[in-house]
Amino acid sequence: MTKLDPTQLADWQIAEAAEATMLTPQQLADKLGLLPEELIPWGRQLARVDQQAIRARLANAPQAKYIDVTAITPTPLGEGKTTTAIGLIDGLAKRGHRVSGAIRQPSGGPTFNIKGSAAGGGLAQCIPLTTFSLGMTGDIDKITNAHNLAMVALTARMQHERNYDDAKLAARGLKRLDIDPNRVEMKWVMDFCAQALRNITIGQGGKMDGVPMNSGFAISVSSEIMAILALAQDLKDLRERIGRIVVAFSRSGAPITTHDLEVDGAMTAFLVDSLNPTLIQTLEGQPVLAHAGPFANIAIGQSSVIADQIGVRTSEYHVTESGFGADIGYEKFVNLKCRASGLRPDAVVVVATVRALKMHGGGPTVKPGAKLDDVYVHENLPLLEKGCENLLAHIEIVKKTGIQPIVCLNHFYTDTADELKLVRKIAEEAGALVAVSQHWLKGGDGALELAEAVEEATRRPHALKFIYENTQPVKERIAAIAHEVYGAGEVTYTPEAEAKLQLIANDPALAKQCICMVKTHLSLSADPDVKGRPRGFTLPVRDILLYQGAGFTVPVTGDIKLMPGTCSDPAFRRIDVDVETGKIKGMF
Repeated sequence: MTKLDPTQLADWQIAEAAEATMLTPQQLADKLGLLPEELIPWGRQLARVDQQAIRARLANAPQAKYIDVTAITPTPLGEGKTTTAIGLIDGLAKRGHRVSGAIRQPSGGPTFNIKGSAAGGGLAQCIPLTTFSLGMTGDIDKITNAHNLAMVALTARMQHERNYDDAKLAARGLKRLDIDPNRVEMKWVMDFCAQALRNITIGQGGKMDGVPMNSGFAISVSSEIMAILALAQDLKDLRERIGRIVVAFSRSGAPITTHDLEVDGAMTAFLVDSLNPTLIQTLEGQPVLAHAGPFANIAIGQSSVIADQIGVRTSEYHVTESGFGADIGYEKFVNLKCRASGLRPDAVVVVATVRALKMHGGGPTVKPGAKLDDVYVHENLPLLEKGCENLLAHIEIVKKTGIQPIVCLNHFYTDTADELKLVRKIAEEAGALVAVSQHWLKGGDGALELAEAVEEATRRPHALKFIYENTQPVKERIAAIAHEVYGAGEVTYTPEAEAKLQLIANDPALAKQCICMVKTHLSLSADPDVKGRPRGFTLPVRDILLYQGAGFTVPVTGDIKLMPGTCSDPAFRRIDVDVETGKIKGMF
């Protein structure tokens, strides 16, 4: 591949040039030692990895060094976490290692909104970019359909129970569930940022048009089904979890599950193929497994357990990705994903940028689409030093789990030598290894220092520790995350949340579920406008969702929404198709 210059070309132009010489799926599979029968071809450029076919063969294979990539609290622009993960994969490969990665499939919400695709950027990205960004092998569409099928089953059942007496229901093989229209837990989903659909009323019309009630939409990747896909070990596990999803409650307070609605089998039918990760590649031809979805602020936000289990048994180093900062993505990686998978990380990369640290030091608001203030492109050591308090918080979060943190300074051309020296000094004094990386500009060559730091970190003693144990009462576990991870002083609950806590306390199975927090990614607190390292604040829990299929108790904090909004200058304005060639341009 001809050397490309990311300062002169857009990401989609770099990807388009690289795709002309990309490896075939089998060539990628050969790097991992996969057999031809363990691939499921998908079009011209992609293949799924048949997780069932390789399970028995790889059961006793040696385990790779397992690396998680997380970040500090980001600006709304993001700080290049996926870009860093891809750069690290290429850097480790250049140092002679057999390496694999696992990243999350991009949601249509950010792809067409602010952040763009989740493929990385510059010379540290995955290809094929447009295929990856526009649905790939259809997993998110299948999750959307499976989720909405549950809502179809629920609303149809409510209508029939309203219109038929018990005898007529029995004649149709149905038992009255007596669903309470005011206690429906699920909403509909779609994979766009559609704020106008957050709150809607359905069932308007006559008695054949459903039961009138308040409803709404969430984004598809926040669906409990996405969390189930991320955690499922195999098809049997997936099927059982789907059947435990709580859709609503009866008027007597009993949970109504997808199994009660007899829709769980049909929902699972949508997802059989989706259990198999999709094999894509970096610009430098290294294998990456794309599976599960983003949004660790409102979902689990992790690449899948299945993808990581394949990666750690086919590589020497396996790099996986957690969403947003260590307070959200890494906390869930440890307490949810590692607990479910049994895998334990050997090192954790915390991505930081001088830009974000200056914002946390009190710099002006960073807004997508707006010109960066001059403070972000000129040296300002006092502002940077103050902002490093946020970095220290994330270093401490990782250290509390018993794992060695590596701070990756994602180097922008505006960063000065003294700025980089200051951050390095502060991070090293806090016990982190530090690497300055230029993977966006130079690909794997720019990530060699980072790769060396990762090698060093994995040689140091480490043993994973959870933030809480599931034997603790639910409030104690929420408090542990609030105090130990976020730095909060007090946790408060609305009456609605307290009622859910009482329901959980009365059910031994629910009482042992893991905690999956819903919190803004833009602050360590629940207020996105509070930057830096707030301490002793109050964490308000406004509701608690029950994800019984995933095995999660989900506290919802602050004003965060499960359906993001589309901004005034969305990415879709710049995406188009060349009608002569059919090629898509403008993706980033």
